[in-house]
Amino acid sequence: MQKTGAQILVESLLAEGVDTIFGYPGGVVLPIYDVLYDADIRHILTRHEQGAAHAADGYARASGKPGVCLATSGPGATNLVTGIANAYMDSVPMVAITGQVPTSLLGKDSFQEADITGITLPITKHNFIVKDVNDVARTVREAFYIATSGRPGPVLIDMPKDVSVGMAEYTDPGPVQLPGYKINNEPDPEQVARAVRAIEESERPVIYAGGGVVSGGAHGELLELAEMLLMPVATTLMGLGGFPGNHPLSVGMLGMHGSKYANYAINECDLLIGVGVRFDDRVTSKLEEFAPGAVIMHIDIDPAEIGKNVGVDIPLVGDVRLTLRKIIERLRPRLASQWRDKIGVWKKEHPFEFVENGRIKPQEVIQEIFNVTKGNARITTEVGQHQMWAAQYYTFTRPRTFMSSGGLGTMGFGFPAAIGVQVACPDETVIDIAGDGSIQMNIQELATAVHYNLPVKIAIMNNGFLGMVRQWQELFYNRRYSYTELDNPDFVKLAEAYGAVGIRVSKKSEVRPALEEAMASAKPVVLDFPIEREENVYPMVPPGEPIHKMLG
Repeated sequence: MQKTGAQILVESLLAEGVDTIFGYPGGVVLPIYDVLYDADIRHILTRHEQGAAHAADGYARASGKPGVCLATSGPGATNLVTGIANAYMDSVPMVAITGQVPTSLLGKDSFQEADITGITLPITKHNFIVKDVNDVARTVREAFYIATSGRPGPVLIDMPKDVSVGMAEYTDPGPVQLPGYKINNEPDPEQVARAVRAIEESERPVIYAGGGVVSGGAHGELLELAEMLLMPVATTLMGLGGFPGNHPLSVGMLGMHGSKYANYAINECDLLIGVGVRFDDRVTSKLEEFAPGAVIMHIDIDPAEIGKNVGVDIPLVGDVRLTLRKIIERLRPRLASQWRDKIGVWKKEHPFEFVENGRIKPQEVIQEIFNVTKGNARITTEVGQHQMWAAQYYTFTRPRTFMSSGGLGTMGFGFPAAIGVQVACPDETVIDIAGDGSIQMNIQELATAVHYNLPVKIAIMNNGFLGMVRQWQELFYNRRYSYTELDNPDFVKLAEAYGAVGIRVSKKSEVRPALEEAMASAKPVVLDFPIEREENVYPMVPPGEPIHKMLG
């Protein structure tokens, strides 16, 4: 029986286990939307294509399944670009489907034509333009395989309209055969042996764990390794939740706004074990003084990351979970550790702290969010000061409970991502910790949350500034606040206009009751917290300084 390309596309998505698509319709994708009308796939109509991409991203991070977004050609497709780039930087599995003008009109500056495969080539693992209806099913199978295998990432499928309406037989394409795409899951046995020797010989080891631990499902192995050797564990922003933040061996986040004790530990360790990390500049800061006395071991599924930023003494290319398991099987437990005791002293001497002055402090708000939710919420953030306060003051104990834009630093990410998280986890509390600048970039998605009865909570740290930029202006530009002060709307009235609940908190004593009221509501809730206007995020490593030299 022959079917249209649109029918084959939707059947192929069902075959891949897709249950949700986030999208926005338009002319050239009407054939696809017509099929979706009767399909056993939930479609979430966002109010902007960027919201669809970020929602698919949040869905993927929370569920571990690839997120799917759909947009029309031209501006619809280009509106996905920021979300695709965000997923690429943070290694999130996503399949973005875009409509395209008919193949006969390609390259002719046709109405709503954009070379989306050319535009997204640097920010996707791979992308396809399907020019033959007979290739649709195979392309979908390959796209999902590429997006989810090895180091995850986004893949784009561009569908010209004539392919969507063209006819072909639908047959299952079978197993993927990609001769040029090889995944090396098994680490080299000799390098594993070297790793074991280095660990057993070390006196001051530190594990530096990143997002690869979470996406690779290696949190159990990481915990086992740390406890076996009494090794402290520092995590990146993307790695939060990959190791229990309340564990005695946790030293929290490292890097520019990490804990002092994590950064001190990195500076004095003799073995640094990087697990699913990129050694990015926000962690390493001054490269030549990063972990200066350490043997550096790096475990990663992507060989391109090994040695890219920091010289590596022991490279281990392979699946993170499998590699850790092979190391654990050859190690003997360590019964005592003076190094752990030293770090314990640092933790007591240099805790995260702030000055109370009777006004609402963002750090206290984050702590109360943790207390009210008992640490069981799924947290997303926008990007800025509030993002760092969330990382510092909310203790993440489980993987896939913290979703934030790490590599790209995308303002406007958190709220649509929270919608995706809520769709993936309908019975859980989902909170977007936001800034008053970031939230306004995709605040139109309140309409989406209200329409689909998604009870996402938004906690706005409202200081009337683009806070992180203002902090840099204060510290490094003589307090010349050039275009960073905001004239904000009434967020409570805005929430109510969309049909959500709005709550303004005017004083410290109202913080907890307001949070409890929000958590009890079955509706989306916007909480407006007018915080100390010039509160800064500390500790902070100034640009160009090594990570053990911090302000605050």
